[in-house]
Amino acid sequence: MTRITDELPRIIGAPMNWAMVIMKIIVVFSGALMGLTFGAVVVVRYGFGGDLFAYEEWLLAISIVGFFAGAVLASERKLHINADILGIVIQNPRAIWWRGLIVLLIELIVTLFIVYACYMSLADDFSFPRLRATPALRIPFVSWRIAIMIAFGFMSMFSAAYLYVHIRKGLGLPLKSDQSEETAQ
Repeated sequence: MTRITDELPRIIGAPMNWAMVIMKIIVVFSGALMGLTFGAVVVVRYGFGGDLFAYEEWLLAISIVGFFAGAVLASERKLHINADILGIVIQNPRAIWWRGLIVLLIELIVTLFIVYACYMSLADDFSFPRLRATPALRIPFVSWRIAIMIAFGFMSMFSAAYLYVHIRKGLGLPLKSDQSEETAQ
């Protein structure tokens, strides 16, 4: 299976590949940290009768960042759940292409709107004299809101990449992978 970044010009695809490496590291780190933290909570609470102070606060921030990094990985691979029945019903290749174009346009518009809504939420947070924060550790809420906005920005970028590739294939223009196959022959 070819990745979407392989279909893009190298100047765009290479940084996107590096971003995916970073997202994978974030997902692995946050997942491992959550597992270790919950294990430590059980040992401290039931083994020693103590309490791990405010672990919920920093674990919440890390789990949100990890969750949205995973969402970016799913977006890059087109693994999000969808309920698109039209893809099964429509048989006409031209109608299939147009349906794909409309779906990708709607997806891009929705993700760009969410990026804008995240930006407005951040602007609202920064308009207060003091940033709103968690009660015990005073972790600012903007820390994970920035991560959410960045993740939706990446999802928008991948939606735009899929739209670009869809249009190029539909117009019959050669893609990067098509050009490499022609030179190999």
